[in-house]
Amino acid sequence: MRRVGFRWIARGSCRHPEAMTISGGSLCPATFPALVGVIAHPERGIFLFDTGYDPAFLAATRPFPERLYRWTTPVQIGPQAEWRAWLAAHGIAEGDLAGTVVSHFHGDHVAGLRNLAHLPVWCARAGLEDLRQAGRFMRVRKGYLAHCVPDALDARFFEDAPEVALPSAFAPFTVGRDILGDGSLIAVPLPGHCPGHWGLAFQSEEGRDVLLAADAVWFGKSIEERRPPPRITTALLGDTRGYRATLNLLHRASLNNRDLAILPSHCAASAAAFRGENGG
Repeated sequence: MRRVGFRWIARGSCRHPEAMTISGGSLCPATFPALVGVIAHPERGIFLFDTGYDPAFLAATRPFPERLYRWTTPVQIGPQAEWRAWLAAHGIAEGDLAGTVVSHFHGDHVAGLRNLAHLPVWCARAGLEDLRQAGRFMRVRKGYLAHCVPDALDARFFEDAPEVALPSAFAPFTVGRDILGDGSLIAVPLPGHCPGHWGLAFQSEEGRDVLLAADAVWFGKSIEERRPPPRITTALLGDTRGYRATLNLLHRASLNNRDLAILPSHCAASAAAFRGENGG
């Protein structure tokens, strides 16, 4: 695979009972950062994997019924999450941005997409269609905020990209979609969480194999211990059978290659471990 630079950076967070995200979890609220992948392609510029939270989330959840989203997952979006402040804090030049890779269209993953509306967006056709087809109440129930997604989206669909074989480091995941056509960023379907839910496989500049798992799990320990969320959560958002099949594949991948970095979008402990930090 062609190597790329990579950083995994939080942009806002929310709180929600842990028990809703992992079987046997605590009833107490846990903090879930919204992590954004900053991927530096050697020639084409910087791609973001999702956008995390954005002040646009607060605007989109001000009216009812969208406000239900904010009530069920109280968010923390400080001044540091403002678009240009966040870019500056992490040394990202806005002019270097080349596009966004969207794992799925839940509000906490695309809240900042209007900041990138002038750039191409790689995403699943199935995910965008589900967002567009659902009614207002149904969108909220599914975790969508249509206001955060520009109507005139320059979408490049994963499903249309050429299928390629993945290196054995990602087994049992064997194929993906080469979204840039140069073997650097390979989109991988991770079904179950919601329609059109995909991850991203690549190799970092340091030679580390990375699989961004988005919301295939909320915690890295879910993969290690094969602990899915309760059925009520997976049935509400997506497909329980598909979700658990994906979890089993992730579990096998972690056993097959202990050096493979599988990074869920909301796991602070996995992010800290990837960065070589102690604790979480």
